[in-house]
Amino acid sequence: MKSIEPTHHAGDDNANSRRSFLRLASGAVAVSSATLATLAAHTARAHGGQGNRGHDFDHDWAFAGYRSEYGELRPTPDQNGDRILALPPDFRYVTFSKIGERMSDGNIVPRAHDGMTCFEWKHDQVRLIRNHEVRTGPGAFNDPSTFSMGGPAATRYDALGVGGTVTLDFDIRRKKLVRHFVSLNGTIVNCSGGLAWRNTGWLTSEETVAGPGEGWGRKHGYNFFVPVTANRAVPAVPLPWMGRFAHEAAVADARGIVYQTEDAGDTSGFYRATPRNPANLYQGGKLEMLAIKGTPRAKLNSGQVVGKRLEVEWVPIASPDPDLESGAPSCYQQGLALGGASFNRLEGVFIGLDGKSVYFVSTSGGERRYGQLWHYIPGDGRLNASDQLVLVFESPDGSVLDSPDNICITPRNGILFCEDDASGDGDGHPLAPGIANVNRLIGMGGLGEPFEFAVNLLNDSEFAGACFSPDGQILFVNLFGGSEAGSGMTCAIWGPWERGPL
Repeated sequence: MKSIEPTHHAGDDNANSRRSFLRLASGAVAVSSATLATLAAHTARAHGGQGNRGHDFDHDWAFAGYRSEYGELRPTPDQNGDRILALPPDFRYVTFSKIGERMSDGNIVPRAHDGMTCFEWKHDQVRLIRNHEVRTGPGAFNDPSTFSMGGPAATRYDALGVGGTVTLDFDIRRKKLVRHFVSLNGTIVNCSGGLAWRNTGWLTSEETVAGPGEGWGRKHGYNFFVPVTANRAVPAVPLPWMGRFAHEAAVADARGIVYQTEDAGDTSGFYRATPRNPANLYQGGKLEMLAIKGTPRAKLNSGQVVGKRLEVEWVPIASPDPDLESGAPSCYQQGLALGGASFNRLEGVFIGLDGKSVYFVSTSGGERRYGQLWHYIPGDGRLNASDQLVLVFESPDGSVLDSPDNICITPRNGILFCEDDASGDGDGHPLAPGIANVNRLIGMGGLGEPFEFAVNLLNDSEFAGACFSPDGQILFVNLFGGSEAGSGMTCAIWGPWERGPL
């Protein structure tokens, strides 16, 4: 999510003009391992037709002529008449649960709306669980000047912790929020997270390893579990065996294995946590870090070939809960010592429709550091005897895709990227005059051609937490927001999805 250190991209003098003209399209074919060759060919074309390793970044996508199948974006009012988003024709949305509003449990909606998921619930309702990446100082609860997390003192993990999760019940027929309340508190910097095994709940992840030395009451850097059935704040109990590091996302596959991303600059690892009992994560398990066979300590930040299959192995993390305050080696350092691979700012992760393969993004990876999309494919003992890793897409320019963060595999087999513009390149947008760094929802179909689906017209905060209702008809997504009331919120978007791949 929000990067602690700014990321610089070279050669962005024409970013404004490129984005001003950009209109890209997608195909309608499912994104899967079977289409990797097509995606690779597309990326080669994006790089000026020089092949997978030919990085002709002077090729101007502005003149490619591609357009979204959903139509031209236009400023679209919400239920209050406020133009928060630009969307394609015939799409509508409502906004709700805004920073500073009073929730059903009496607490105020905290700041920093981040990762989120959607569950089936009851009657005409769905249930959302939403992270809040609160970075305010220790111990200020329900403070209207900082909008940090409230909730009962008895359920906090850290008595001074100001982050956590909010659960929301939404009526999909009336398109209206029913209630929202604190469901976990006393944590800090709750980032992307992900679905737990068999949709039993939500894994919320702390994107920091801060501790008492920085003013907090306890060590941080853990995953926590929020049951979908929780109707009030639950005690926040950490899962140290899953690792203490700057967690971004954590999501379980059909077998209960939890894949995790680390957002720690260019020293970030990709991890898997295998529980002893997927139905009870508190029983522990083992933690491992991804490595590339035959290439110990592989640096996958740049110089990679789109579409090439890399054989994967996993190295053990012997001390998943290191005492960093005493100088013990971090999870990343332990994995690197055994040959683990490095990425640049790993963030969003999503399980493929097969229930086992995993898509994840490197926000600042690639030759130009505008982002990469990776696909991890577990071995099946037959066609793919070994685990494999494939670079599916690499953004050649900020106008195409700038700093992807959360991702969503859509019900129609497309991919939706939430931008968190970390480039600071001042790339404006004609639909959002006056905003220097505009964030968008970028869609991609099976042909691998990205297109704009939505633009944040309100402010320069990121999109986060994209997820669909179980019936595939409503897209929920967050505007992260800033320090002002109303600057962050959740949106519910619906319309003619069948016109395109999302």
